[in-house]
Amino acid sequence: MTEHDRDGAEHVSTGTTKEAGEAVEAAIPELVIISGMSGAGRSTAAKCLEDLGWFVVDNLPPALIPTMVELGARSQGNVARIAVVVDVRGRRFFDNLRESLADLDAKGVNRRIVFLESSDETLVRRFESVRRPHPLQGDGRIVDGIEAERDLLRELRGDADLVIDTSSLNVHELRAKLDAGFAGDEKPELRATVMSFGYKYGLPVDADLVVDCRFLPNPHWVPELRPFTGLNEEVSAYVFNQPGAKEFLDRYTELLQLIAAGYRREGKRYVTVAVGCTGGKHRSVAMSEKLAARLAAEGVETVVVHRDMGRE
Repeated sequence: MTEHDRDGAEHVSTGTTKEAGEAVEAAIPELVIISGMSGAGRSTAAKCLEDLGWFVVDNLPPALIPTMVELGARSQGNVARIAVVVDVRGRRFFDNLRESLADLDAKGVNRRIVFLESSDETLVRRFESVRRPHPLQGDGRIVDGIEAERDLLRELRGDADLVIDTSSLNVHELRAKLDAGFAGDEKPELRATVMSFGYKYGLPVDADLVVDCRFLPNPHWVPELRPFTGLNEEVSAYVFNQPGAKEFLDRYTELLQLIAAGYRREGKRYVTVAVGCTGGKHRSVAMSEKLAARLAAEGVETVVVHRDMGRE
């Protein structure tokens, strides 16, 4: 934000000039309020928006929503989109919600309310499957808590800009609906971590896909290469001059492109590809670097981690 923009922010708060108001309006974050029935998918909706780049705040008292928006406006564009989850855990604050919404409207905040609901039968089944009580059931039954929550949220549901019935939706279908509504012109990105590792130290527990490079000759047995790692150009050249190395890289890159497209369709936003060799120092490191470069060239946001490279 420039000095002129900051001056505009001060002027608009006091309503002095049209030019100042226009400057501030551009700086005010977009706001989405996520609410709805417990068990209807609020957490999934929040995670989806977070994956789309929204700044998500869970269970924020409604009275503090204008303050959060104001802080976002001061972030010099770093917080351009805010999503706030409001639910019955903060029911004592619901009296302040309408006042907060009126305050936001008066400030020209672009805000939307997303309301998630499900049938009573679906909600009962979901609560029973996780063996947890409904937050409003007290000493009663789950259906008593659901009825109380519907009464509490009835007015908010009427004010919602988007109502999604998740009774027959799985997690991926709900994500797809939210992607369509909030991703804009940008397609949800897939982020990849390519991790080299040594099999003798165990498989990475967070690996989604595991690649074995032990079919290639080990530079460890080449005396002049043993002290170095796969980051060294001589080691990398040795690895990729072996029969099948370049072909493996080409074909596995093609396979990852196919998998990545499927992950995006299914709403998966993060993937860890573990590339292993015996000690995690030579072959897996060299292959990980090349594979990560290929993924980055395909537009996948990629981070490379060499888990065991520094071990003896």
